[in-house]
Amino acid sequence: MLISLLRSHLRPLRRLLVAVVVLQSIQTAAVLTLPTLNADIIDNGIATGDLAYIWRTGAIMLMVTVVQVMFAVGAVWFGARAAMGFGRNVRRDLFERVTGYATQEVERFGAPSLITRITNDVQQVQMLVLMSCTLLVAGPIMLVGGVIMAVREDGGLALLLLVSVPALVVSVGLVVVRMVPQFQAMQERIDQVNRVLREQITGLRVVRAFVREPEETERFEQANAQLTARALAAGRLMAFIFPAVLLVLNVSSVAAIWIGGGRVDAGELQVGSLVAFLTYLIQILMAVMMATFVAIMAPRASVCAERIVDVLHTPPTIVTADNPIRSLPERCGVEFDRVSFAYPGAEAPVLHEVSLTVPPGTTTAIIGSTGSGKTTLLQLVPRLYDATGGAVRVGGVDVRELEPEALWARLGLVPQKPFLFSGTVASNLRHAHPTATDAELWDALEIAQASEFVAAMPGGLDASISQGGTNVSGGQRQRLAIARAVVRRPSVYLFDDSFSALDLTTDARLRAALAPITADAAVIVVAQRVSTIIAAEQILVLEDGHAVGLGTHGQLLEVCPTYLEIVESQTEAVV
Repeated sequence: MLISLLRSHLRPLRRLLVAVVVLQSIQTAAVLTLPTLNADIIDNGIATGDLAYIWRTGAIMLMVTVVQVMFAVGAVWFGARAAMGFGRNVRRDLFERVTGYATQEVERFGAPSLITRITNDVQQVQMLVLMSCTLLVAGPIMLVGGVIMAVREDGGLALLLLVSVPALVVSVGLVVVRMVPQFQAMQERIDQVNRVLREQITGLRVVRAFVREPEETERFEQANAQLTARALAAGRLMAFIFPAVLLVLNVSSVAAIWIGGGRVDAGELQVGSLVAFLTYLIQILMAVMMATFVAIMAPRASVCAERIVDVLHTPPTIVTADNPIRSLPERCGVEFDRVSFAYPGAEAPVLHEVSLTVPPGTTTAIIGSTGSGKTTLLQLVPRLYDATGGAVRVGGVDVRELEPEALWARLGLVPQKPFLFSGTVASNLRHAHPTATDAELWDALEIAQASEFVAAMPGGLDASISQGGTNVSGGQRQRLAIARAVVRRPSVYLFDDSFSALDLTTDARLRAALAPITADAAVIVVAQRVSTIIAAEQILVLEDGHAVGLGTHGQLLEVCPTYLEIVESQTEAVV
């Protein structure tokens, strides 16, 4: 998975990668030249007392060093650009994939896991790319070039490389292999910590209301302890790598000096050549150590790459038709034709062959007990889910045959849990209509019975709204969400229990203000309160996913026992 991800997302950056390879090759060649020049100074300058030779060769070494530094800086610069570009492209593709997901895919992965994959996982692979460009590319060049130069200095001493290099590779490889499952488990623990933390921050009011701070603290500490344990296990394995590298490096150096010293004493090797060989030996082992840095990161990056590719290779279940219809009439009705729906993995369907027609200019209410399928039925219209049986039509066209943008442009959805984005009142309302004027925004707020409290907020339309709308009350949040839908002036209004947080007086005023605005639109209202839907042209009663009644309020009181039971229960509650 890691190789596949790198290949697909580094291909557009191949020019930068070619520049990195060229620059690293030149700077590595310069590094490999320095020990030979140093040996010449020792053997031909210091040993003979030729000061002019020392100065000339020293000046050449200085120029080579300048070249090496310049090209090393260039290689790092291009490598950093390649790594950052890779991370940018992966995050962009992940974002586009996730924003195209239906509710089903989001629930499968979980929001905390998706956030971790887009941020932390991408960062881990991006860091691997950066380290590869700055260290790994130079490593093989240094290794091959160092071996060649070492053999040139003394072939007998070069036999040490046949022992030291494999010993280093094997010792590091054994540790890296054991690190892969540890890093895999660690990423899962990070997801768990994010999940617990997200729940606790989002549900902070509930935690405090039920005095659950000690229990939630213990739950977080447990998740945090599991992550810490995995991180420590991986850290302990990682701690073996550097001692192993240094042990092999130092033992090899001692062996080279011991054997080389004897050869120098026997007149078979010059002192400069021995010094150069030692330098090449260190460079060769350092090249392996540089690869070790990358090897340390590779297991975790591999796990992260698998999680990233899992998202990129999971197609959305809600797909656009091959030749979608891109236009709808101005006045659109909604039709449910023997619609059934079952959640993935569920034992039984949530909806069973529900049929309903909502003509333009009418209001249809959906009511039923909790879990009867009201919200699920409404979510089939904007294709948050696709019906598993039957068809949902808008403007006479099956929603699966419509281009999603064309469908969504005709809908005004107020979800059961209204969500406001961080920003201002105006920016939230303009999510539905980006070019809406201030006058249009105030008009929508007036209809939603929200203009009074917005005008009282500091800044009015420019008043700050925190993420999720947590700095306004539940009723205010609902009214702002309704105003956002009204700003669009859609052909179909979908209200999913959108009046539950309003008092009866505000509810009545809001519905009265909506009436002229929605006169030509198809309106579907999911509600729990009978008073909210009593004036609807038709009311659909759901029970356990089955349509058990359809008609006006008066008709249902006479022919639908389920509806009568709902009305009586609310009447008794009022009494």
